[in-house]
Amino acid sequence: MTNELTNYFQEMLPALEQEMRDILLADGTQPNPFWGMMQYHMGWVDSELQPANVNSGKRIRPILCLLACQAAGGDWRQALPAAAAIELLHNFSLIHDDIEDASPTRRGRATVWKIWGIEQAINSGDSMFALAHLAMSRLSDRGVAAAVVVQALRRFDETCVALTQGQYADMDFEARDEVSVAEYMAMIEGKTAVLIALCGELGALIAGADTTVIEHYAQFGHDLGLAFQVIDDILGIWGDEVLTGKSAATDIVTRKKTLPVLYGLAQNDDLRRLYAQAEGGDGFVETAVHLLNQSGARTYATDQAAAISQSALHHMEATQAAGPAAVALRQLANALLKRDF
Repeated sequence: MTNELTNYFQEMLPALEQEMRDILLADGTQPNPFWGMMQYHMGWVDSELQPANVNSGKRIRPILCLLACQAAGGDWRQALPAAAAIELLHNFSLIHDDIEDASPTRRGRATVWKIWGIEQAINSGDSMFALAHLAMSRLSDRGVAAAVVVQALRRFDETCVALTQGQYADMDFEARDEVSVAEYMAMIEGKTAVLIALCGELGALIAGADTTVIEHYAQFGHDLGLAFQVIDDILGIWGDEVLTGKSAATDIVTRKKTLPVLYGLAQNDDLRRLYAQAEGGDGFVETAVHLLNQSGARTYATDQAAAISQSALHHMEATQAAGPAAVALRQLANALLKRDF
């Protein structure tokens, strides 16, 4: 991270963590299992509900919300309840995603459902969902006007619906042989982009920015989320293992329906026949990557990522934000968008 962004992270993260701990009643004492499951997922306790300090995510979304508030002329501390709500909403979705995907681990630890069972994990996710909404009401305690709180809650709920629509599409795609590029882009909009859009939108809304500026912050976050996912798709096939930390062509091995794969399947009969085979067999990955390159899938996905990234940066510039927080916000965007591929 560069200086401005590093400075804001160091200042904002402790306040954000404290806000979330207050909401989840994490006061340092051993929680009962109801609260403990949520605190475990957040990385604050271990499976025995004893204090722990485990990596629980980079907190990019809530920090973006706080930076947007500051860059739009507000005080980031007023936006802390919204930032906490966004992160709790994201984590609620992860608890349920782990159940739906039958994932036994997350961030190097057993998932909530793996320890306490599916039924309790569902309830734990439901609880975090409700608490995320209650967190939004804490905006009033920070001096945010009632009308702004109501508008923020409405946009929060609308985003919740969009998130679940994206998750529906993602699960639906797993059972389908054919998915179009357009359908995929709509899916990642719901799964990824809408929540990041909300980060920018709520930050600017709480800052008291005008409607046009708020829309630019929202579109900045939206495009940032889309571009981030498309870049991830590229790295999942052509990424440098040293930089990504995972095996090259992971998405090919798992036959994951990503943007370059879907584009390649639409362009190349040989690739479709290869993917139709029940077993990949020796040389499957190498052949698939060759056919993707032959179909222009990498070029297509790279061009898409570049275009969407440029749109995100255009909307950031259109906010006409200045000052250290605006610099940090641009630095955050560049860190997410300028990954090597």
